[in-house]
Amino acid sequence: MTRPDDLVRAVEATLFAATEPMSAEAISTHLGGADVKAALAQLQATYSERGVQLVERGRRWHFQTAPDLAHLLRREREEVRRLSRAATEVLAIVAYHEPVSRAEIESIRGVQTAKGTLDVLMEAGWVRIVGRRDVPGRPVIYATTPEFLTHFGLSSRRDLPGIDELRAAGLLDPVEDALAAAMDVPGQAEGEAESAATESDEAEHD
Repeated sequence: MTRPDDLVRAVEATLFAATEPMSAEAISTHLGGADVKAALAQLQATYSERGVQLVERGRRWHFQTAPDLAHLLRREREEVRRLSRAATEVLAIVAYHEPVSRAEIESIRGVQTAKGTLDVLMEAGWVRIVGRRDVPGRPVIYATTPEFLTHFGLSSRRDLPGIDELRAAGLLDPVEDALAAAMDVPGQAEGEAESAATESDEAEHD
């Protein structure tokens, strides 16, 4: 039996031992500056039909359970915190418009956004502060994180679903208006938009 390339084995061991996804640059640095791109591609092909697969999410690599076997490892558990409708709306807006300021988020939603809503998303590790807008007042701007991509199984923001895909998958309820607005989809009735804004504002104060 042919011995696998030592670099491939080293990359494999590094990723198995890692406590979080690693970029190719981080793996290279860990292995003394070696070029690991070919090794990563080889490992990805090797594991493509296995029970675990090597995937790249947000330019970071990690092993995960094969999608068709995920149900075997899923356990029934109570969610400690569920995202409110307001937080879901804000997350959608940040994902489709990043980098975006709080004022820009509020302009899209049509309602004020409580500071706690963004705090919840940052505590979850899905949204982060990426700087300040170069305008008077220099407002803080927000963007999604690599953890957001990993959690939702996205390689990059280019993989975010379009409005038709979300409708087909039945994923728009109960935040259809917010998602449609975030993606600049026309045709929302004024009454529906006002209702969504009112309900979102109420959710923030629950």
